[in-house]
This record gives sequence, C-alpha cells and structure tokens, in this order.
Amino acid sequence: MPAFGQAGASSSALFLQTQGERQAASGAPQSAPVTLTLKDALELAQKNDPQFLAALNDAAVAAEDVRQARASRYPVLSGRSDYLGAEGNGKLSESRFVTNDGVHVYRDWAVVHQDFTAGLFKGTGLDRTASAEATARAKAEIARRGLVPTVTKAYYSLLISQRKYSSAQQAVDQAQRALTISQNLEKGGEVAHSDVVKSQLQLNTQQQALRESTLAMESTRLDLSVLLYKDFNQNFSVVDDLELAPALPPLADVQTLAERENPSLRLAMEALRSANLDISIARQAYLPTLAVDFDYGIEANAFALHSTVAAAPKDGPLPNLGYFVTASLNIPVWDWGVRRSKVRQAELKQEQANVELSAAQRQLVRNLQGFYGEARTAREQMDLLRSAVDLASESLRLTVLRYQAGEATILELVDAQSAVTQTRNAYDDGVLRYRVALSNLQTLTGAF
Repeated sequence: MPAFGQAGASSSALFLQTQGERQAASGAPQSAPVTLTLKDALELAQKNDPQFLAALNDAAVAAEDVRQARASRYPVLSGRSDYLGAEGNGKLSESRFVTNDGVHVYRDWAVVHQDFTAGLFKGTGLDRTASAEATARAKAEIARRGLVPTVTKAYYSLLISQRKYSSAQQAVDQAQRALTISQNLEKGGEVAHSDVVKSQLQLNTQQQALRESTLAMESTRLDLSVLLYKDFNQNFSVVDDLELAPALPPLADVQTLAERENPSLRLAMEALRSANLDISIARQAYLPTLAVDFDYGIEANAFALHSTVAAAPKDGPLPNLGYFVTASLNIPVWDWGVRRSKVRQAELKQEQANVELSAAQRQLVRNLQGFYGEARTAREQMDLLRSAVDLASESLRLTVLRYQAGEATILELVDAQSAVTQTRNAYDDGVLRYRVALSNLQTLTGAF
C-alpha cells in the first residue's frame, strides 16, 4: 500500500506530510507496516479520542469525590498554635485586654472536630457521590461504545476500498482483454471497427474508475489514521476479516443483553436515583445539627507543661496540659423559605428524571428493534449478493466465449463486464453494512 499525503514548500504542506514521506525525505529506512486487527484499532482509538478520554477523566474525578465523601464522615484532627501578646497595665500581671489573663498567652492545641447531621447517620451524602460516580462511569461506557461504530466503519471502509481497488484492477484487465479480442476479430473481418471503439471506451472508463478507487483508498486510510494515531501515522495495514463476521444472536438474547447491559438506561436510572437523594438532602436542612470540638493542649501564660500562676505564686508550678469540649447545637428556625425552595427544586428535578427514564426506555426499545432489523436484513442480503457475484462472473465468462464465437455483441460483453464490477462492489458494501449494523447493535447490548 503506498504512502499517502502531499509535500509542498509551504509550512502547512510540510505539516501534512505522512510519516513515510518524512522518512523518505530524510533518507531513513521506513519500518515495516504494523498489522492491525479491529481490536487493535479500537484500543488505539480509545487512547486518542478526546470525548472518551474526557468521560474517563470525569469518572476518575467522581471516584475521588466518593473518597472525599467517605472521609468526611469521620472526625477531623488538626493542630493549632497561637501566641497572644498584649500590653500590660504596669502594676498587675494581667494585660489591659479582657481576652488575655496575662500579658503573654500561649495556645497549643490538638483539635478533634465532628459534625453530627442527619446526612451523617443516613449516609445520603456518600450515596449521592456514589450515584454521581455511577453516572460518570455510565457516560464513559456510552462514549466507549459510541466510538466503536465510528472506528468499525473507518476500519472496514479501508478494507472495502482496498477490495474495490482490486476489483477495479481486475476490471481494467478484463477491459484490456476485451479490447485485444475485438482488435483480433476486426483483423479477421469478423466484427466492425465500432466494436474496437466501444472496447476502447470501456477500457478508458475502467481506468478512470481505477483512479477513483485509488483516491477513495487513500481517503479512507487518512480517515482511519486520524482516529488511531496522534502523529498521523499511515504506516499500517489492516487484517481482512470481513468474512469472519459474528453471527447475529436471536432477538430474545439481544433483548436480555440490552436490558442488563445498556449504559443509556443505566444512566437514566442513576439520574433518578440522584434526584431522589437530592430531595432527602434538601429535607435534612430542616433538622438540627450538632458540632463537637474536643481540644487538648495548653492555653497558659508560659509555653510549658507546668508554670506558676501569677495570682497564686505560693502554690508553685501547676499543670497547663488539659482539655475542653465545645458542643454546638444548631436548630433551624426561619430562613424566608430557602429550605422549602430547595426541596421544591429537588422535586422538580425528580419529576424530570422520571420523564427522562421513561423516554430512555422507549428509545431503547425503538433502537433495539431498529438496529436488530438492520443487522438481520444486512445478513440476509449477504447471501444474495454473494450469489450475484458468482452468477455475474459466470455470465462474463460465457459472454466472452460467445463473443469470440460471434454469438454475442460487444454491448453484451460490456454489460457483462460492468455487471461483475457492480456485483462485487455491492457485495463488499453489503458486508460493510452488516459489520456497521452489528457495531451499532452492540452499543446497546455490549459485545456478543
């Protein structure tokens, strides 16, 4: 397969050079082309597709949200160290400020903080982030499956274009052979010169078709290269496994897979679950919350475990290390309807989620039947198209013999040649149609 691209003097043309052309220009030997199966192509495309990578990144971010929500349910330990320096009054050991019981106050605490809310006991916050993660993963799966038909079509379009290129070469050879036969018959006086002219026109037509098939093959290679490689590498070949297409499962099996493995339906269900959790979270704002802080350390006039209190120096050094607990109960009373508004917002989103779930279920049924019908029709047509190729080839062989024997006209021969090319191309298009139909069906069911 030749390397494709255009070289030019401008920077934009140089940018569009293929890898093979760059290597040829530099004198470096070109490496052997990499042979890719459809599975290899899908794996390469998944590494480069921005939509799929963005969906994976969103799923990873959502997974971190779950870890954060799980950790937020446990007490938080922190350290705090303060120095409070104030101006003295010149006579007593106390400062001029009421907040200090001395000129120097040292505060060094270890603080354990815990908020007790309804969400903590019911776990709604954690459930909500878990639902968001499931939603993100469903979107990533939708993106992955959505990439499959695109890559499949590009992969097999390249194979089909190669087959059509081969068919075009054969058509040129057949037209050249027909021209030679016409010329020989004209020399023997068996046919008129018009047969030679018609044969020459047919050869010119097939040569033009060969050029068009070459261009189509180059174009499909470019399309696939864009999907697979960041560096626009075209030094690869593809495995022709068109005849090894998997069989179409029974409709009942496909329906079972779609009900269990469809990511769009799972996405709609997770959206409804998230909406239900949002209502619970909004309603929890009506309930009291309790915050507890446990502080352990020192708050003294000296940075020491023991020190003498200025008000009682005769007692000697006394311990500074100790603890105190602060518990705060917050009871919501009035907020001008903010909490009620948030509950109503959540309920509206729940109603919409129900509507979207119902729509997703209906769309799944429609797509499943439509995609399955397309795949079944394409599969049934393949046998007819294959038979048509065999019949057209046999017809051409017999027409050539009849033309040589003077029993057929040049128009019959040209028609037979065209019929062979058309039936071959139609069969290749039918195989591509079946492959694409299967990949579309598997976006609903997963691989089978």
